[in-house]
This record gives sequence, structure tokens and C-alpha cells, in this order.
Amino acid sequence: MVRKLAQATLDRFGEKLRVERKRLEELIEEVELQREVGKIAEAASEHSADPGNADGGSLALEMEMDISVEQNARELLEKVIHAQDRMEKGMYGICEVTGKAIPLARLEALPYATTTVEAASRA
Repeated sequence: MVRKLAQATLDRFGEKLRVERKRLEELIEEVELQREVGKIAEAASEHSADPGNADGGSLALEMEMDISVEQNARELLEKVIHAQDRMEKGMYGICEVTGKAIPLARLEALPYATTTVEAASRA
């Protein structure tokens, strides 16, 4: 039988997930805003994303970095939302692969974890 997390523990992890979700949503919004500002500035100036031109190369690199940050944040946000859904369904803290309890230390480090370390390393 899998251990049932105490309500206080669930509340603590629920708050961590809520805070992380808000942080990620704000980060994504900021990156999108910066990209729009960059597009406006690029259109209004002589700069282009032409890598042959120093300014253009710098702009292209910035755009790539923003896209990477946004993609990572979106992937993490999906994991956070998934963990919140599992919490609502009473499945939080139970490995999706093995059905075993996810150690509290793992949940402390990654509150959105839905698998044990062993199951994650097999995937």
C-alpha cells in the first residue's frame, strides 16, 4: 500500500506548485513581451537579424536565447500543471510508472515530479 501524504504536506507542496506556476507564467509573459519589443525595435531601426552584421548576430542570438528560455518555461509549466491535476485527483506523490510513493526528498527538490528517480532514469 502506498503512503498517503498528510494534508499539511499536500498543502505545502500545493503552495510550492502554485508559486512555481505563477513564476513560470510571468516568465513566459515577460519573454513574449520582450520579443514583441525586440520586433518593434528591429522594425524601427536599421538592424536586421542578419548574422553577417554584428548587431544582427547579437539580435539573432538574443532571439534564440529567448526562445530557449520560453520553451523550457513552457515545458516546466506543463509539468507543474500536470502535478496540480494529480494533486486534485488524489494521485500526488505516487509514481505514474511504478505506483510506488515518490520520496519526499524528491518532491522537495522537484514538487512537480510524477515519477521516482528509478522510473525517470528508465525512461
